[in-house]
Amino acid sequence: MESVLITGANGQLGAALRTVSDRFDGFEFYFTDVDALDICDKSQVRDFMKSYRIDYVVNCAAYTAVDKAEDDEETCMRINCDAVRNIGELAASLGAGVIHISTDYVFDGCAAHPYREDDITHPASVYGKAKLAGERALLSVCENSAIIRTAWLYSETGTNFVKTMLRLGTQRETLGVVADQWGTPTYAGDLADVIKTVLTAESFRPGVYHYTNDGACTWYDFAVKIFELAGVKCEVNPLTTAEYPARAKRPAYSILDKSKIKETYGIQIFPWEDSLVRCLRNLKSEN
Repeated sequence: MESVLITGANGQLGAALRTVSDRFDGFEFYFTDVDALDICDKSQVRDFMKSYRIDYVVNCAAYTAVDKAEDDEETCMRINCDAVRNIGELAASLGAGVIHISTDYVFDGCAAHPYREDDITHPASVYGKAKLAGERALLSVCENSAIIRTAWLYSETGTNFVKTMLRLGTQRETLGVVADQWGTPTYAGDLADVIKTVLTAESFRPGVYHYTNDGACTWYDFAVKIFELAGVKCEVNPLTTAEYPARAKRPAYSILDKSKIKETYGIQIFPWEDSLVRCLRNLKSEN
C-alpha cells in the first residue's frame, strides 16, 4: 500500500482527486489543506510525511489570486516557491516522489505555436514568476519530481470561469468577455484522471509535462459555449484585453502542446467542449 499526500485538497483539483481516489488500488490518500497542514512550515510537513510514511506528494496547493499577487509578492512567493522547495527537499530526504501542479503563466503568451515543455519561459506577472521559481526550486532539490503545467482550470466546485458565467448569465441580459486571449479550458476531473495515470504507471517518470483538454478557444468562445450548452439566454459581446484591464498581465496565447504526456503515459485527451458537457451535466444534477 503506497501513501499519497494531497495538499490543497479543498481546491478544485483536490476535490476532483477525492472523487477519483476510490478508483485507486493499492493507494492510501491523505487529503490536507492549510487548516490541517501548512506547507510553508517545513517542520509540519516533515512530521506529517514521516508519520504517515508518504510515498508521493501531489501538490495542488498554490497562491492563485493573480491580480492580488502583484501587490503581495512576498506571500505569493512563499506559497508558490518556498513551500514547494520545502516539499521537494523533504521528499528527496525521505525517498518520496512529487507531482507538482504548475501553470501556463510561466510563459509570456507571445508564441505562435503551442508551447512545448522546453520552450523558453518568460513570465509576465508576479504569479507566473513565483510559479516558475517553484518549478526550478523543486527540480533542483528533488530528482523524483513530475511537474504538470495546466491552464484555465474549472470544475463543479470552488470559484471558476464556468460557474461565474452561469451565475452572471442568469443575472444579466448582456455580458462582455475578452476575445483576444487564446488558451484551452481544462476540466479538473480530467486532470485528476491524468494524475491517477501518472501515479499508477508501471514506473514513475519525472520531468515537466503539459496537460489541458484538447482544442483552443478565447474566453469569449468559452463563454458562448457555456451559455449554449446550459441553455442560458445571455448575449455575449467580445471585448479586447485593453477594454478589460486587470492588475496582472495575462498571456495573450497560452495553448500548451500535450504531445509529451500523451506519448509518455498513453493518455487520451478529450476535446474541451466534451469535458464541458460533462461538467455542466454534473452541475445540473447537483442542483
